[in-house]
Order: sequence, then structure tokens, then C-alpha cells
Amino acid sequence: MLIQFEEFEISSVHNGDAWKICNLMVANADRFKRYFPKTLEQNLNPTLANLFVEKKVKQFKNREEFLFTLKQSKSRKLAGLIYIKELDWEEKQGEFAYCIDYTFKGQGLMSKAIKELSIYAFEDLGLKTLQIIVNKDNVGSVNVATKNGFQWQRTNIKEFTPPGEQALDMEVYELYKN
Repeated sequence: MLIQFEEFEISSVHNGDAWKICNLMVANADRFKRYFPKTLEQNLNPTLANLFVEKKVKQFKNREEFLFTLKQSKSRKLAGLIYIKELDWEEKQGEFAYCIDYTFKGQGLMSKAIKELSIYAFEDLGLKTLQIIVNKDNVGSVNVATKNGFQWQRTNIKEFTPPGEQALDMEVYELYKN
């Protein structure tokens, strides 16, 4: 699967992505440790990254979880990762989670990627509800949600505990298929 916009492309994770994912995680470790601790710890070295990618490729094929890469088309530089996870096939619901390299932050790329992947999730996967669950202090992620028409639904009290921190309240935003 490949979606292109501007100078970027979104594709399903594949075995050749392990090194790039490892590099992305290590270069952004300080930024990702709060909201992406599990992905970070699974990609701290190339061996771990290979195991991570193998697992994610299998989950993609089995429709358990979908991991996508966001790359610059010419340079092939990995700009970010986007998950469609927490899939409930009966309710036809999934949740987005995403992270972006510090060198691409603030350019609106993730908003554009979520727009494209929302279409994919509704049309190709048959989902009817998409969620973005974010802490209110993560302004960039709140902006990604609101720019894409996701509507605030509720606050989940103490839903997520970052490593070494107190549990955080998380805001639930949803987008529905028309």
C-alpha cells in the first residue's frame, strides 16, 4: 500500500524499515519516551528493531494492528510512524497513534498523513469510527485531531501512565465515517 502527498509517502511497514525505525527512535528518544515508551524500548538497537518490524509485519497481515511509515519520497528519510491500533472489528473502530521526527515537527505532515489514512481506514478497512487519544498538553497531537475533523468526546481519567510519571488524563477525539 502506498499513499503519496507532496514530497512524502505513506506505506505499510516492511522488513527493510528496521534500521530506519531504530534510527528514528534513538534520535528522538527524549521526545518519544513519554508517549511512545513501548515502541522506543523495542527499537533501541538494530536487533530489537528487526524483531519489532517482523512482529508488526505479521500483525499487519493478520489485520491485528497496522503500522505505517511516513517517508520523504526522494531521500527515503523516515519522517514518522503511524499506527492504526486497538482495532475492534465488531464495532468497526480503530485508534490512531503517531510520532514524527524532530526535523519534520511543525510542518503539518502528520495532519496530512492522518487525513490520508482516515480515508484508507474508512474505505479500505471498513472502519466506521476512528479515535485519537491524547493528553491535552500534547498540543501538536490535539491540533492533528482537530484539523482532521475529529471531535472531542470525553476525558478518560488517569488512562495513561508515562514511565516515571503520575497517570495522565487523556482526551478522546473521534471521527465518524459519513
